[in-house]
Amino acid sequence: MAVNEPVGDNARKGAVRKRSQVKTKLGGETAWTKRSKKSGEFMALKKQAKKKSGARKFKGVRVEKKAGKKARAGGRR
Repeated sequence: MAVNEPVGDNARKGAVRKRSQVKTKLGGETAWTKRSKKSGEFMALKKQAKKKSGARKFKGVRVEKKAGKKARAGGRR
């Protein structure tokens, strides 16, 4: 659990544990989508900035690992 004292300083220490984010495509451009850990539903979307520098991540939200990649047989050497 995150330690958030002193109250009122508008700062969070630690990660948001009930959410995760994943990189998605939106109209051919990349975007970050926030997902609820409890229900699995998508909560919010960060669109690309007007400067075309790419969409920025949500602050303090865990990034999901890419699905579908299998570990190598035999593990690490």
